[in-house]
Order: sequence, then structure tokens, then C-alpha cells
Amino acid sequence: MSAVGGVKVKVAEAIDRLADELEALSHRIHDYPKLCYQRRLSMRPIDCAVLFVSLLLAGCAGAMSSSTSTGVTATAELRNANNQVVGQATFTEVSGGVRMVLDARDLPPGDKGVHLHAVGKCEPPAFTSAGGHFNPQNRQHGTLNPGGPHAGDLPNVTVAANGTGRLETFTERVTLSAGSNSLFDADGSAVVIHAAPDDFKTDPTGNSGARIACGVIAKP
Repeated sequence: MSAVGGVKVKVAEAIDRLADELEALSHRIHDYPKLCYQRRLSMRPIDCAVLFVSLLLAGCAGAMSSSTSTGVTATAELRNANNQVVGQATFTEVSGGVRMVLDARDLPPGDKGVHLHAVGKCEPPAFTSAGGHFNPQNRQHGTLNPGGPHAGDLPNVTVAANGTGRLETFTERVTLSAGSNSLFDADGSAVVIHAAPDDFKTDPTGNSGARIACGVIAKP
């Protein structure tokens, strides 16, 4: 094989590996296909592209940061309006942000908005005690909103027909340590699951509906 031919083979192999890695990462971004193809959201192609790139970058950041944990962690036990446990969330501070894994169960199927809320208090049945979205920079809601997003805006979680759902995400907009973006400010913070999907653009809640589960974020 000529030298040129050998270079072409290596380039092709590198492109194939990169394509495989990007495909694997895209599969972890649960919201993109549903957001782009659900008619009720009526998203323009450009909105889909912007959303996909933002989620892809978040996924890349999470992957790159996964090996640089600071050792600071937190958890939240989510309960529904009947005070039944319907999920757990774990938070791990890494270089540049916080990685969150949410496992939900016994919830109605479909896409559900997930947000970090400004007050660490979850009083059923409506969970209004958790306040609005965590938003220390006083921005508008949504990654597709030019005035957004809130620091507490997260991707949707998809709940299957059996009532279970899992969300793995990374955000650089909050911290578990001291600072203006700390989830452990004077009144704490909570994680909330909503009844409807977040449209990522409508202020102040993304039209995500009622709060159906809430958990106070606490350090071990």
C-alpha cells in the first residue's frame, strides 16, 4: 500500500471512531429526538439544531469532567403529593460544574420537565414551597430563550410505560460549594419533576405544568 493510501485508511478509521463516539453520546441525550419530532412543540429546524448542540456540549462537558470529581456530593429523595417516594437524585461536583443522575419510578408516562428550585422545602401536595426556579442571575427561562436560561433549567426526563425514568446530565451553572451559584445558599434548593415537558423557551416555567414530585437537596 502506498504512503498516501495508508494515510487515507488511517483518516477513514479516525472518522469512523469519531462518528461512533458522537452517536453513543447522542443516545444519552434523551430529549433531542422527542423535542424535535413532537408536533405539539412545533419546533423549527433551527431550534432543534441549537438545542441539540447545547445538549451535546453539555454531554461532552460532563464526559470530560467525570474523572475530576471534587469529592463534594449531595442527594435528594423525591416524593409525590401523597408523600410516597418516587425517585432519587444524586449530585456530584466535578471540575466546572455538577453532574446529576435522577432515577424516577411510579410516575405517569411521558416527558417531564425537571428543574432545580430556589428553596429547599417540599410541602405537598403542590410543592409551591420550593419557590421558583433556581435563578441567581435573574435570567429568563429556557436554553432556547435569548434571555435565558435559569441556572436551575435541566433537560426533560422521559418516563416509560412502566413508570420509570432516568436522567443523566451535567450543568456548569450551579455548584455544591460556596458561591453565588451554590445550591446550598441560605434557604437551600430542591429538585422538582413536573407533569408536562419543558419547551425550553417559555418564561418562567417552560409550560411544564404542575409539580408532581419534589426532593430537598441535602449533603450526606
